[in-house]
Amino acid sequence: MIHKYKQLGLNIVMDVYSGAVHVVDDVMFDMLDYILEPFMPESECPEYIKEGLKDEYSAEEIEESYAEICALVSAGQLFTDDCYADIATNWNKQSVVKALCLHVAHDCNLRCKYCFADTGEFHGGRSLMSAEVGKKAIDFVINNSGSRRNIEIDYFGGEPLMNFEVVKEITEYAKEQGKLHDKNFRFTITTNGILLNDDIMDYINENMSNVVLSIDGTKETNDKVRYRVDGSGSYDTIVPKFQKIAESRNQDNYYVRGTFTAYNVDFAKDVIHLADLGFKQTSVEPVVAPESEDYALTEAHVEKVCAEYDKLTDEYVKRYDEGRGFNFFHFMVDLDQGPCAIKRLSGCGAGHEYLAVTPEGDIYPCHQFVGNTDFKMGNVSEGKIDENIKNHFERSNVYTKEKCSNCFAKFYCSGGCSANAYNFNKDINKPYELACEFQKKRLECAIAIEAHKKLSK
Repeated sequence: MIHKYKQLGLNIVMDVYSGAVHVVDDVMFDMLDYILEPFMPESECPEYIKEGLKDEYSAEEIEESYAEICALVSAGQLFTDDCYADIATNWNKQSVVKALCLHVAHDCNLRCKYCFADTGEFHGGRSLMSAEVGKKAIDFVINNSGSRRNIEIDYFGGEPLMNFEVVKEITEYAKEQGKLHDKNFRFTITTNGILLNDDIMDYINENMSNVVLSIDGTKETNDKVRYRVDGSGSYDTIVPKFQKIAESRNQDNYYVRGTFTAYNVDFAKDVIHLADLGFKQTSVEPVVAPESEDYALTEAHVEKVCAEYDKLTDEYVKRYDEGRGFNFFHFMVDLDQGPCAIKRLSGCGAGHEYLAVTPEGDIYPCHQFVGNTDFKMGNVSEGKIDENIKNHFERSNVYTKEKCSNCFAKFYCSGGCSANAYNFNKDINKPYELACEFQKKRLECAIAIEAHKKLSK
């Protein structure tokens, strides 16, 4: 399976199963339209191809391009066979838990309009995690991580800084237990920044391998949807704090993370604004919401959103060439090696490798399933999880998702978000198609950017 498109003035051809990416000339780009799979190279270019291209290219150009295609096929870099189907057919993954999302606060000091967590309550009332529950969660992941040494702990909310003393107590306990059990804990915290101060920043910088800073873009964009309980905006409070923590981390190991909605479909300006504020690590993602909400993105927005990704791609490359580039999460792709086969097939590991824990210690497949009691998998005090739910998620992969079968992006998104699939289609194996459209466009942009970088060296 191949996918071909034009971006940044380049003719790009992706070979889906090998992962090879080729920048080709016009002759080869057009010739590929005439080749059907499965393709068996012939010694000479078939007459029907010559006939189809004779008005555009010389006979010599046609023969040379055909020979190049045949060489790539022989090298296993074009029209390759599906090398993952057998892995999926014999899927017998024995997962261990390697990451926990600890909901240390089901409460928040903001009332963001689009919040999937019901302004921090997760549809279950406001509460804070106790240190006792947090420590049991650490014990749980140690006991369920098998021989895996590296374990990820994500502090999440609501707003985790509303319970920061407990965050610190859990962190110190995890480090102590890690030494005893030969586990290496790495911590991430997500914050809206309202409560950030120098002492908290110092602790985060000393103990957190990553920090996610929530901001949506310009003051106008941000304050329209990210406001306090009294309705006042958050932008003026958080920007200087975020700039300080980004600089204190040498512009690395953090993200300013935003959401764009129907209110700011022209979101490229918000990404660029964040770059202009000095942030080198950015992520601005499409909102996921039912169409009944006035801020929801719908199929009617797809063309405009894709055009914004194109606009952002052009600016991204321009700044890279000028030596003032920045990283945009969705434009970062590894074309040299990339994720392993298992990661390509199964994605984030929600429900079997990655779990979420509520303030009460209840376990869910991920933070976006929290509050849906049909997916409650147990409690950290019990030390185990529901095997039926675990197996359901563990066995899900791109080959259990019919809509992924002919998609060129499937090994980059691994079939998309299980929570979005369930929330829109009541089936984790039926992807949320709007997200698919955005993912495919972002991937095209990301690959074009990487191709440009390699060609400009």
